[in-house]
Amino acid sequence: MAAKFYVYYLTGSSAVLSDALESIINVVASAFALVSIILAARPPDQSHPYGHGKVEYFSAGFEGALIILAAAGIFKTGFERILEPREMPNLEIGLVILLVTSLVNLALGAGLVRVGKRTHSLTLIADGKHILTDVYTSAGVLVGLFLVHLTGLRWLDGTVACLVGVNILFTGMNLVRKSFAGLMDAAEPALLEEIGRLLEAHRKADWIGIHELRAYRSGASVHVDLHLILPRTFTLEEAHREGEEVESLIEEAFDGRASVLLHLDPCNAPDCPACRRHACRVREAEARDQGPWRADILIGHRAGDPPLWPSHGGAQ
Repeated sequence: MAAKFYVYYLTGSSAVLSDALESIINVVASAFALVSIILAARPPDQSHPYGHGKVEYFSAGFEGALIILAAAGIFKTGFERILEPREMPNLEIGLVILLVTSLVNLALGAGLVRVGKRTHSLTLIADGKHILTDVYTSAGVLVGLFLVHLTGLRWLDGTVACLVGVNILFTGMNLVRKSFAGLMDAAEPALLEEIGRLLEAHRKADWIGIHELRAYRSGASVHVDLHLILPRTFTLEEAHREGEEVESLIEEAFDGRASVLLHLDPCNAPDCPACRRHACRVREAEARDQGPWRADILIGHRAGDPPLWPSHGGAQ
C-alpha cells in the first residue's frame, strides 16, 4: 500500500491512485478478516451452541461492501482524469515498483485462496480473492501506464482506472451475494452430493432409507441432520447402534468438524421395495432395485409423509 502511494506521489496517475485506494481497503478488510477467523475458531459455548463460524459470512459481506465502495471512488477519480488529463512524470520507475508489488500480492492472494479452500474458510477465500483483484487492478494499471508511456495519450490513465473499477465492482457484488447465501443457510449442492456419496459407499442392508437430509457449513464446521429408516423389528438398542454408526461415519469424513442430528424412523409398508434385507419376516412387498442414494433422493420427504416444503399456492 505504501509503495503504491509512493508511485502515485511520483507520477500523479489516477490509475495508480485507484490501485492504492483499493490497497487501503485490503489492509482494513484483512484486519477484520483476522478478527473473524479468531472468533470462528472458538469452540461452541452456552451462548453459541452451534459455534461461531457464521462470523466469517459477516466478514466476507463486509469485505465485499468495501470493495464496492472502492469501485465507486475509482470511477470518480477515473472520470475526472478522462475529462482533464494530466502529465505523468517518472513513469518508468513507477512501473517497476508496481510490477514488484503485483508479484508479491499474487503470491499472497493465491496462498490465501488455497488455504481457504482446504479449511473451508469463506473469510480466507474472500480475502485472497480481494488481494487477487488487487493484482488484476495492478496488471491493468501497468498495461495502461505502459500504453501512456508509448503513445503519450494521457486520457488512457483515467480510462484504465474506470475499467479496473468495473472488475472490482463485480468482485465485491459476488462476495456480498455469497455472504447473504451463507447467512441464510442456502443449500450447498456440492456438500449434499458429498454426503450422499459417503452414505451410499457405506450403505448397509439394514439402512432401508434416508430422507430429509439437510446440511450447511459454518466456518470450518459442517452441520448435518437427516432421518434414517431402520427395520421396525429392531430393538431400541439395535436402532441406537446403527444411528451411532451413521453419525460416526459423517463425523470422521469431515475430520471431527461435523455435528450430526439424526432421527430414527421405523420402516412401514411403502418402504419394502427399497429394503435390501432378504430375511425379513414382516416384508409386505418384494424388493426392487432403487438405484444409488443420490442427493436429490436423500433431501426429499418420505413416501406417505406430508411434503417437507409445503406449497404456498393456496389452501391445503
